[in-house]
Parts: sequence; C-alpha cells; structure tokens
Amino acid sequence: MVDERVYEMFREIGRDMYVHNLVSSHGGNISVRFGDRIIIKRRGAMLGRLKPHDLIETGLEKNDSGVALASTELIVHRAIYKATPALAVVHAHPRTAIALSLSRDEIVPIDNEGSYLLKKVPVVSVEFASGTKQMADTLAEALKSYKIVFLRGHGSFAIGQTLDEAFQWTDALEEAAQIIMYAKYLNEEMIEYRRMSDSYSSW
Repeated sequence: MVDERVYEMFREIGRDMYVHNLVSSHGGNISVRFGDRIIIKRRGAMLGRLKPHDLIETGLEKNDSGVALASTELIVHRAIYKATPALAVVHAHPRTAIALSLSRDEIVPIDNEGSYLLKKVPVVSVEFASGTKQMADTLAEALKSYKIVFLRGHGSFAIGQTLDEAFQWTDALEEAAQIIMYAKYLNEEMIEYRRMSDSYSSW
C-alpha cells in the first residue's frame, strides 16, 4: 500500500492537471522515484479522480507484479529517471502547446513568466509516439538539457525534484503557448520588452 502522504500528493497534482485543462479525462500520467522504486499512475486511471489503488509501485530496473497495471508509458518514465537526476515526472497533453508543436521545432515564450521559467522548450519527433523505446530514448536524451520538452503532436514531459515542480513547468508552458496564440490572433507588431531577448532561442 502506498503511503497516504504520497497518495495525497498524486491526488492533488492529478486534480490540478485536469482542472487546468492539461489533460483529458483519462490522458497523461505522473510518477515519482524513491531509490530503485517508481510509483506511477495506473493504466487507464483518471488523473482528476485518483484513488489509492490507482497508484502502482514497481521497480526502476526490473518488472514485478505491479508492472501489468502501470501506465503504458512506464518505459519512458524509467528512461528519464535513469538519464536525469529527476525524482518526479509529469506528462500532460496541453492543447495549445500541442497545436504549436505541429508547426515548429521549439516553443519560445514571449511572456515574462514563461521567458523567465522556461527560456525555450524543444519539440522532438519520433515515428511512433506512444510508449516506445524510441520515444523513451529521445525524451530522456532531451531532458538531460531541459526541464521540460515536447513530443510533437503528443504532449509535454517535465521533470523535477517534486511533482509540484514538474507541474509548474507544465502549467507555465501551456500558459505561454496560449499567450503566443493570442498574440498571433491580434496580428500586431510586438513591442520587445525583454533584455537580451534575441538570445532566447539559443538557450
């Protein structure tokens, strides 16, 4: 049985992800690492309505009895934990950012908070973008250099020392993507207000 404090952490972040429109009813997944163990959302569970039995514990390296119920993207979470110092992973399907990912190789925020928190978010592509080794390897490599990356047409993967931290990067990305979209609707010349903004895309 997963510790009550861990469950509350999962429940709160999962609910916030759903309320903030970062996932559909059954989309996305979250996990944390404790040493050589991972706790991850159950396959098919609703992030906005997580129950204690929706948290699955399994090994970082080896499968055990819990793996059959774990998210189909467990392979991706494992690869990220092995390649980075992350202790938490948040995977979401932020709709505006997904739309932007279909036409660009990076999402560079134009708002102040997004610029400060994220600088830029690379967009990566794989042929099979759901729970594959290619997907796992590509995302793990990209997250060595960034705290959040985007898989084209699929969604974001953010890392942190806590679920709250990884959630912050995810929420900031979608807000930045919405502001980019609003600015495009206005179709007006942007008045630059950020010092050294011309270097943002080279981060």
